[in-house]
Amino acid sequence: MDQPSGEFDLIARYFTRPARGAVLGVGDDCALLAPGAGMQLAVAADMLVEGRHFFAGTDPQALGHKALAVNLSDLAAMGAQPWAFLLALALPDADASWLAAFSAGMFALADAHGIELVGGDTTRGPRNLCITVLGQLPAGQALRRDAARAGDQLWVSGTPGDARLALGQLRGEWRIAGFDAALRARLERPTPRVALGLALRGVAHAAIDVSDGLLGDLGHLLRASGVGAEVDVDAIPASAPLAAQPSARRRDCQLAGGDDYELLFTAPADARDAVLRAADAAATPVACIGRIDAAPGLRLRDAAGAALHDTYASFDHFRRP
Repeated sequence: MDQPSGEFDLIARYFTRPARGAVLGVGDDCALLAPGAGMQLAVAADMLVEGRHFFAGTDPQALGHKALAVNLSDLAAMGAQPWAFLLALALPDADASWLAAFSAGMFALADAHGIELVGGDTTRGPRNLCITVLGQLPAGQALRRDAARAGDQLWVSGTPGDARLALGQLRGEWRIAGFDAALRARLERPTPRVALGLALRGVAHAAIDVSDGLLGDLGHLLRASGVGAEVDVDAIPASAPLAAQPSARRRDCQLAGGDDYELLFTAPADARDAVLRAADAAATPVACIGRIDAAPGLRLRDAAGAALHDTYASFDHFRRP
Protein backbone atom coordinates (compact mmCIF):
# COMPACT_ATOMS: atom_id res chain seq x y z
CA MET A 1 0.00 0.00 0.00
CA ASP A 2 1.49 3.37 -1.06
CA GLN A 3 2.26 5.74 1.81
CA PRO A 4 0.55 9.18 1.69
CA SER A 5 2.85 11.85 0.25
CA GLY A 6 2.00 14.46 2.88
CA GLU A 7 -0.66 15.91 5.17
CA PHE A 8 -3.07 16.97 2.44
CA ASP A 9 -2.77 13.70 0.56
CA LEU A 10 -3.41 11.90 3.88
CA ILE A 11 -6.58 13.93 4.47
CA ALA A 12 -7.80 13.54 0.90
CA ARG A 13 -7.12 9.81 0.82
CA TYR A 14 -8.48 8.70 4.20
CA PHE A 15 -10.78 11.41 5.57
CA THR A 16 -12.49 13.25 2.70
CA ARG A 17 -16.00 12.25 1.59
CA PRO A 18 -18.71 14.16 -0.27
CA ALA A 19 -20.68 16.49 2.01
CA ARG A 20 -24.13 15.18 2.91
CA GLY A 21 -25.98 17.17 5.59
CA ALA A 22 -23.31 19.88 5.89
CA VAL A 23 -23.55 22.98 3.73
CA LEU A 24 -19.75 22.78 3.40
CA GLY A 25 -17.60 19.95 4.76
CA VAL A 26 -13.91 18.98 4.67
CA GLY A 27 -11.61 21.15 2.57
CA ASP A 28 -12.09 24.77 3.64
CA ASP A 29 -11.07 26.77 6.73
CA CYS A 30 -14.39 26.03 8.44
CA ALA A 31 -17.30 23.69 7.94
CA LEU A 32 -20.71 25.26 7.41
CA LEU A 33 -23.68 23.69 9.20
CA ALA A 34 -27.31 24.78 9.43
CA PRO A 35 -29.20 23.55 12.55
CA GLY A 36 -32.92 23.00 12.20
CA ALA A 37 -35.42 25.59 13.40
CA GLY A 38 -36.01 25.43 17.16
CA MET A 39 -33.04 23.12 17.70
CA GLN A 40 -30.13 23.51 20.11
CA LEU A 41 -26.60 22.45 19.24
CA ALA A 42 -24.92 19.91 21.55
CA VAL A 43 -21.11 19.83 21.33
CA ALA A 44 -18.61 17.53 23.06
CA ALA A 45 -14.91 16.70 22.65
CA ASP A 46 -12.85 13.77 23.92
CA MET A 47 -9.32 12.64 23.18
CA LEU A 48 -7.63 9.26 23.40
CA VAL A 49 -3.88 9.30 24.11
CA GLU A 50 -1.64 6.31 23.49
CA GLY A 51 -0.25 4.96 26.74
CA ARG A 52 -2.96 6.69 28.76
CA HIS A 53 -6.22 5.59 27.18
CA PHE A 54 -5.09 2.70 24.98
CA PHE A 55 -2.14 0.35 24.61
CA ALA A 56 0.48 0.83 21.91
CA GLY A 57 -0.31 -1.67 19.18
CA THR A 58 -4.08 -1.62 19.73
CA ASP A 59 -6.02 -2.58 16.61
CA PRO A 60 -6.40 0.71 14.67
CA GLN A 61 -9.86 -0.25 13.42
CA ALA A 62 -10.99 -0.62 17.03
CA LEU A 63 -9.37 2.74 17.83
CA GLY A 64 -11.29 4.42 15.02
CA HIS A 65 -14.51 3.01 16.44
CA LYS A 66 -13.74 3.94 20.04
CA ALA A 67 -12.51 7.46 19.28
CA LEU A 68 -15.92 8.28 17.83
CA ALA A 69 -17.94 6.10 20.22
CA VAL A 70 -16.78 7.89 23.37
CA ASN A 71 -17.97 11.17 21.90
CA LEU A 72 -21.29 9.76 20.73
CA SER A 73 -21.78 8.56 24.30
CA ASP A 74 -21.68 12.18 25.49
CA LEU A 75 -24.42 13.07 23.01
CA ALA A 76 -26.42 10.06 24.19
CA ALA A 77 -26.20 11.31 27.78
CA MET A 78 -27.77 14.61 26.69
CA GLY A 79 -30.47 13.00 24.57
CA ALA A 80 -29.01 14.61 21.44
CA GLN A 81 -29.23 13.30 17.88
CA PRO A 82 -25.68 12.96 16.41
CA TRP A 83 -25.11 15.22 13.42
CA ALA A 84 -21.45 15.76 12.48
CA PHE A 85 -17.92 15.53 13.87
CA LEU A 86 -14.38 16.89 13.53
CA LEU A 87 -11.13 14.94 13.91
CA ALA A 88 -7.76 16.19 15.21
CA LEU A 89 -5.14 13.50 14.74
CA ALA A 90 -1.48 13.41 15.85
CA LEU A 91 0.53 10.48 14.50
CA PRO A 92 4.19 9.45 14.83
CA ASP A 93 4.17 8.57 11.12
CA ALA A 94 1.78 8.43 8.16
CA ASP A 95 1.39 4.67 7.96
CA ALA A 96 -1.03 3.79 5.16
CA SER A 97 -2.16 0.47 6.63
CA TRP A 98 -2.83 2.04 10.05
CA LEU A 99 -4.72 4.95 8.51
CA ALA A 100 -6.86 2.71 6.31
CA ALA A 101 -7.91 0.56 9.28
CA PHE A 102 -8.46 3.53 11.62
CA SER A 103 -10.62 5.44 9.13
CA ALA A 104 -12.60 2.27 8.29
CA GLY A 105 -13.46 1.71 11.96
CA MET A 106 -14.39 5.35 12.48
CA PHE A 107 -16.52 5.68 9.34
CA ALA A 108 -18.32 2.39 9.96
CA LEU A 109 -19.65 3.78 13.24
CA ALA A 110 -20.30 7.20 11.69
CA ASP A 111 -22.36 5.60 8.92
CA ALA A 112 -24.30 3.55 11.48
CA HIS A 113 -25.40 6.84 13.09
CA GLY A 114 -25.82 8.79 9.86
CA ILE A 115 -23.18 11.43 10.64
CA GLU A 116 -20.33 12.91 8.65
CA LEU A 117 -16.79 14.18 9.20
CA VAL A 118 -16.76 17.91 8.42
CA GLY A 119 -13.22 19.03 9.31
CA GLY A 120 -10.24 18.79 11.65
CA ASP A 121 -6.45 18.72 11.59
CA THR A 122 -3.51 16.33 11.35
CA THR A 123 0.09 16.63 12.55
CA ARG A 124 3.13 14.56 13.47
CA GLY A 125 3.55 13.73 17.16
CA PRO A 126 2.78 11.14 19.83
CA ARG A 127 -0.38 9.25 18.86
CA ASN A 128 -3.37 11.34 20.00
CA LEU A 129 -6.93 11.00 18.69
CA CYS A 130 -9.25 13.91 19.41
CA ILE A 131 -12.82 14.13 18.11
CA THR A 132 -15.34 16.92 18.52
CA VAL A 133 -18.89 15.76 17.93
CA LEU A 134 -21.97 17.85 17.24
CA GLY A 135 -25.60 16.92 17.83
CA GLN A 136 -29.04 18.50 17.74
CA LEU A 137 -32.00 18.37 20.04
CA PRO A 138 -35.19 20.38 20.55
CA ALA A 139 -34.68 23.40 22.78
CA GLY A 140 -35.30 22.61 26.44
CA GLN A 141 -35.23 18.81 26.09
CA ALA A 142 -31.61 18.07 27.07
CA LEU A 143 -30.99 15.45 29.77
CA ARG A 144 -28.79 17.61 32.00
CA ARG A 145 -26.70 16.57 34.99
CA ASP A 146 -28.31 19.22 37.18
CA ALA A 147 -31.90 17.98 36.81
CA ALA A 148 -32.05 15.02 39.24
CA ARG A 149 -34.76 15.37 41.89
CA ALA A 150 -35.32 13.81 45.29
CA GLY A 151 -37.58 10.79 44.88
CA ASP A 152 -36.24 9.88 41.44
CA GLN A 153 -35.20 6.32 40.79
CA LEU A 154 -31.61 5.74 39.66
CA TRP A 155 -31.10 3.60 36.56
CA VAL A 156 -28.16 2.26 34.58
CA SER A 157 -27.94 0.63 31.15
CA GLY A 158 -26.06 -2.51 30.21
CA THR A 159 -23.55 -4.29 32.45
CA PRO A 160 -21.06 -1.79 33.92
CA GLY A 161 -17.68 -3.20 34.90
CA ASP A 162 -16.98 -5.32 31.82
CA ALA A 163 -14.45 -2.89 30.37
CA ARG A 164 -12.49 -2.79 33.63
CA LEU A 165 -12.55 -6.57 33.85
CA ALA A 166 -11.11 -6.81 30.33
CA LEU A 167 -8.49 -4.15 31.11
CA GLY A 168 -7.32 -6.09 34.17
CA GLN A 169 -6.90 -9.19 32.02
CA LEU A 170 -4.85 -7.31 29.42
CA ARG A 171 -2.71 -5.68 32.12
CA GLY A 172 -2.04 -9.02 33.77
CA GLU A 173 -3.75 -8.00 37.02
CA TRP A 174 -5.74 -11.25 36.93
CA ARG A 175 -6.46 -14.24 34.74
CA ILE A 176 -10.13 -15.01 34.19
CA ALA A 177 -11.97 -17.87 32.58
CA GLY A 178 -14.22 -16.90 29.69
CA PHE A 179 -12.05 -14.03 28.43
CA ASP A 180 -12.96 -13.77 24.75
CA ALA A 181 -13.37 -11.33 21.89
CA ALA A 182 -16.79 -10.24 23.13
CA LEU A 183 -15.47 -9.20 26.53
CA ARG A 184 -12.44 -7.49 25.01
CA ALA A 185 -14.79 -5.58 22.70
CA ARG A 186 -16.50 -4.08 25.75
CA LEU A 187 -13.22 -2.22 26.35
CA GLU A 188 -12.07 -1.56 22.80
CA ARG A 189 -15.38 -1.23 20.90
CA PRO A 190 -17.94 0.27 23.31
CA THR A 191 -21.53 0.79 22.22
CA PRO A 192 -22.72 4.39 22.57
CA ARG A 193 -26.29 4.33 23.90
CA VAL A 194 -27.60 6.95 21.47
CA ALA A 195 -30.96 5.27 20.87
CA LEU A 196 -31.61 5.04 24.60
CA GLY A 197 -30.71 8.69 25.16
CA LEU A 198 -33.16 9.76 22.47
CA ALA A 199 -35.90 7.50 23.85
CA LEU A 200 -35.45 8.94 27.36
CA ARG A 201 -36.16 12.53 26.32
CA GLY A 202 -39.27 13.62 28.17
CA VAL A 203 -39.03 10.58 30.47
CA ALA A 204 -35.76 10.91 32.41
CA HIS A 205 -34.79 13.94 34.45
CA ALA A 206 -30.97 13.77 34.46
CA ALA A 207 -28.30 11.61 32.82
CA ILE A 208 -24.54 11.12 32.54
CA ASP A 209 -22.46 8.54 30.71
CA VAL A 210 -20.29 6.15 32.71
CA SER A 211 -16.80 6.86 31.39
CA ASP A 212 -14.62 7.23 34.51
CA GLY A 213 -16.46 4.90 36.91
CA LEU A 214 -20.08 4.58 38.01
CA LEU A 215 -19.67 6.14 41.46
CA GLY A 216 -17.38 8.91 40.25
CA ASP A 217 -19.73 9.88 37.45
CA LEU A 218 -22.75 9.59 39.76
CA GLY A 219 -20.95 12.00 42.09
CA HIS A 220 -20.78 14.58 39.29
CA LEU A 221 -24.53 14.27 38.74
CA LEU A 222 -25.33 14.52 42.46
CA ARG A 223 -23.19 17.62 42.96
CA ALA A 224 -24.65 19.34 39.91
CA SER A 225 -28.20 18.60 41.13
CA GLY A 226 -27.58 19.32 44.82
CA VAL A 227 -28.96 15.94 45.93
CA GLY A 228 -27.75 12.63 47.36
CA ALA A 229 -28.36 8.98 46.49
CA GLU A 230 -28.65 5.49 47.87
CA VAL A 231 -27.28 2.73 45.64
CA ASP A 232 -28.03 -0.99 45.90
CA VAL A 233 -24.70 -2.31 44.64
CA ASP A 234 -26.05 -5.83 44.20
CA ALA A 235 -28.76 -4.57 41.85
CA ILE A 236 -26.15 -3.48 39.29
CA PRO A 237 -26.38 -5.98 36.40
CA ALA A 238 -23.33 -8.17 35.77
CA SER A 239 -22.32 -10.09 32.68
CA ALA A 240 -21.57 -13.79 33.09
CA PRO A 241 -17.76 -13.28 33.21
CA LEU A 242 -18.09 -10.51 35.79
CA ALA A 243 -20.65 -12.39 37.89
CA ALA A 244 -18.16 -15.27 38.13
CA GLN A 245 -15.54 -13.06 39.83
CA PRO A 246 -14.99 -12.75 43.59
CA SER A 247 -17.44 -10.18 44.99
CA ALA A 248 -14.71 -7.66 45.86
CA ARG A 249 -13.35 -7.66 42.30
CA ARG A 250 -16.85 -7.54 40.80
CA ARG A 251 -17.83 -4.55 42.92
CA ASP A 252 -14.59 -2.73 42.21
CA CYS A 253 -15.07 -3.19 38.46
CA GLN A 254 -18.72 -2.13 38.58
CA LEU A 255 -18.36 0.84 40.90
CA ALA A 256 -14.93 2.25 40.03
CA GLY A 257 -14.11 0.86 36.58
CA GLY A 258 -14.31 3.20 33.60
CA ASP A 259 -14.70 2.91 29.83
CA ASP A 260 -18.17 1.33 29.92
CA TYR A 261 -19.99 4.24 28.24
CA GLU A 262 -23.30 3.12 29.67
CA LEU A 263 -25.97 5.66 30.64
CA LEU A 264 -26.67 6.43 34.30
CA PHE A 265 -29.92 8.35 34.65
CA THR A 266 -32.71 9.36 36.99
CA ALA A 267 -36.45 9.33 36.39
CA PRO A 268 -39.56 9.83 38.54
CA ALA A 269 -40.74 6.71 40.32
CA ASP A 270 -44.08 6.90 38.50
CA ALA A 271 -42.24 6.87 35.15
CA ARG A 272 -40.94 3.33 35.67
CA ASP A 273 -43.12 1.83 32.93
CA ALA A 274 -42.14 4.64 30.56
CA VAL A 275 -38.44 3.98 31.26
CA LEU A 276 -38.89 0.29 30.47
CA ARG A 277 -40.75 1.13 27.24
CA ALA A 278 -37.92 3.50 26.24
CA ALA A 279 -35.35 0.79 26.94
CA ASP A 280 -37.34 -1.72 24.91
CA ALA A 281 -37.66 0.72 22.00
CA ALA A 282 -33.89 1.27 22.12
CA ALA A 283 -33.19 -2.48 22.44
CA THR A 284 -31.02 -1.65 25.47
CA PRO A 285 -31.34 -3.38 28.86
CA VAL A 286 -31.66 -1.13 31.92
CA ALA A 287 -31.89 -1.76 35.66
CA CYS A 288 -33.03 0.34 38.61
CA ILE A 289 -30.12 0.44 41.09
CA GLY A 290 -31.18 3.00 43.68
CA ARG A 291 -32.92 6.27 44.42
CA ILE A 292 -32.18 9.97 44.69
CA ASP A 293 -32.47 11.57 48.15
CA ALA A 294 -32.73 15.17 49.27
CA ALA A 295 -29.91 14.66 51.81
CA PRO A 296 -26.48 15.16 50.20
CA GLY A 297 -24.03 12.28 50.05
CA LEU A 298 -23.78 8.81 48.62
CA ARG A 299 -24.93 5.76 50.56
CA LEU A 300 -24.11 2.23 49.41
CA ARG A 301 -26.05 -0.86 50.48
CA ASP A 302 -26.01 -4.53 49.58
CA ALA A 303 -29.00 -6.69 48.71
CA ALA A 304 -29.67 -7.34 52.42
CA GLY A 305 -29.74 -3.61 53.16
CA ALA A 306 -26.41 -3.57 55.00
CA ALA A 307 -24.38 -0.37 54.62
CA LEU A 308 -21.11 -0.58 52.66
CA HIS A 309 -18.13 1.76 52.92
CA ASP A 310 -17.39 3.82 49.82
CA THR A 311 -13.67 3.27 49.20
CA TYR A 312 -13.89 3.24 45.41
CA ALA A 313 -11.68 5.62 43.42
CA SER A 314 -12.71 6.35 39.85
CA PHE A 315 -10.37 7.18 36.98
CA ASP A 316 -8.56 10.53 37.12
CA HIS A 317 -6.73 11.71 34.00
CA PHE A 318 -4.03 13.39 36.11
CA ARG A 319 -3.41 10.47 38.46
CA ARG A 320 -0.39 8.47 37.42
CA PRO A 321 -1.28 5.02 36.00
